[in-house]
Amino acid sequence: MAPLKRFGQHWLRCEQTLDTIVRTAQLSPSDVVLEIGAGTGNLTAKLLPLVKGLVVVEIDRQLCAKLRRKFAGVEHLHLIEGDILRTDLTDSSALPYLPHKVVANIPYNITGLILEKLLGTIACPTRQWQTIVLLVQKEVGDRLTAKPQDKHKAYGALSVRAQYLAECEYICEVPPRAFYPPPQVTSAVVRLTPRPPLHPACDPRWFQQLLSLGFSNRRKMLYNNLDCVIERSHLSQILQSLGINPQARAEELSVAQWVALANSTSPPTHV
Repeated sequence: MAPLKRFGQHWLRCEQTLDTIVRTAQLSPSDVVLEIGAGTGNLTAKLLPLVKGLVVVEIDRQLCAKLRRKFAGVEHLHLIEGDILRTDLTDSSALPYLPHKVVANIPYNITGLILEKLLGTIACPTRQWQTIVLLVQKEVGDRLTAKPQDKHKAYGALSVRAQYLAECEYICEVPPRAFYPPPQVTSAVVRLTPRPPLHPACDPRWFQQLLSLGFSNRRKMLYNNLDCVIERSHLSQILQSLGINPQARAEELSVAQWVALANSTSPPTHV
């Protein structure tokens, strides 16, 4: 079958990478796993012998028909033909078992939306998943795992949000030749382990808004990006009290420092 560009289809066919993804998930016979975009079923075939149940969401009708033929008679495979962004993964009446791990080669064109569905937001985190192992564009993998003042400038709002909600690990790089057809970008395997925040925000919605404003212009100093919600001299005093350079830019603050800043300030009445 020819891959469809509108679904961002690039099928992973490298056995070594497939094995790395499965190994990274640390699966056990009691696990129920979600796979997003099974494609031709290469990863599916490796997951099925290792788990209690596998829930597969595939949007492509032709691929679903192929998967049904390929895995006919496999009782612990539940195939959903549909859009992952519109699929309720918490409905126990519609699913034979609820998945608690994710192992997937996701479509790169909707990566941000999938990450938000799986992790939730700072203000409304998702608590369903124990482990999330994804094959993503390398640029996204770098951003998810970057640290402050990263030399590649990968650290940004996504880094802070993801690391606030989960432990984020960069597992390995995956070259284009590992796929059919080869994408124009290098990929990476990442593992996200959701957990309660190490440094909880008192007002998650305010923290979320402060973060968006802080990274709205990376070239500007923090006090310039936040002056619409915090008076400049007041912000300077707060940063100094937190041991942060008053002339710092957003990418210089760690996740803990961002939370401390949010907890030391409050939204103006018009926010």
